[in-house]
Amino acid sequence: MRVTVTGATGLIGRRLAAELTDRGDEVTVLSRDPDGARRALPGVQAAAWDPEGGPAPAEALAGRDAVVHLAGENVAQRWSDEARRRIRDSRVRGTRHLVEGLRAAAPRPAALISSSAVGLYGAHGDEEVDESTPPAGDFLGSVCQAWEQEARAAEELGLRVVELRTGVVMDTSGGALAKMLPPFKLGAGGPVAGGGQYVPWVHTDDVVGMIVAALDDERWSGPVNATAPVPVTNKELSRALGRALGRPAVAPVPAFALKLLYGDMAQIVVTGARVVPRRAQELGYAFRHPGLDEALSSALG
Repeated sequence: MRVTVTGATGLIGRRLAAELTDRGDEVTVLSRDPDGARRALPGVQAAAWDPEGGPAPAEALAGRDAVVHLAGENVAQRWSDEARRRIRDSRVRGTRHLVEGLRAAAPRPAALISSSAVGLYGAHGDEEVDESTPPAGDFLGSVCQAWEQEARAAEELGLRVVELRTGVVMDTSGGALAKMLPPFKLGAGGPVAGGGQYVPWVHTDDVVGMIVAALDDERWSGPVNATAPVPVTNKELSRALGRALGRPAVAPVPAFALKLLYGDMAQIVVTGARVVPRRAQELGYAFRHPGLDEALSSALG
């Protein structure tokens, strides 16, 4: 298979590029720094592209079997007005520019697997949330909705489009787990804001596994939640991480402390959603790490 990947030097992209090249696929990555991408990702081809600067290069898309779109500004930062603009533009304008490149490509790829996020749903307490749940009206909900709308424009070009709504990724090299590790290793970790909010977690291997399944199986289309089968509360996650590290995990972190540190961004930590991967289960996806304790053990090495 010939696949073009954006955001390939990020947390998920690095793992995906390695898995695809290991199985013999031809991988082309689009990057602002193609030379750096080639050094970081052995065995890939690379082409220059600034997602916000203009259309993706048609020559790096033409003749490919599929495109995986992962590029986007990191959400885990204090949300200043400028940060909000970068978060939105990198996803909405970047995806629009990718589809413009696909429009000019000949022959066009057959599929677009486009990243999205469970932030689309907003806070839902104990309510079970699946792909039929409507988007929230908050900042992340509106960004994800617009992001997916731009990706779906590729359907008008004849592509099969999958919107992969990724949860909280368990990986020590980045994301939420990497930020949790230092205090937990010191025995100073614990539940946040009471710990009752649900965390729609997922192991990196399963995000990559779902992308590969979506590439290989034409039944995959539309929104798919990339989360583990059993979401847990923040308190349950804290206890499991404490067990994995052999450290106590009882030091509470009050909500106001996170809000002082992160401002509005703290809402994605102090609230939660009980997101389930109903569509992936219907499609028969076999989770590599369905249980939290084993997933943390794997992530921690």
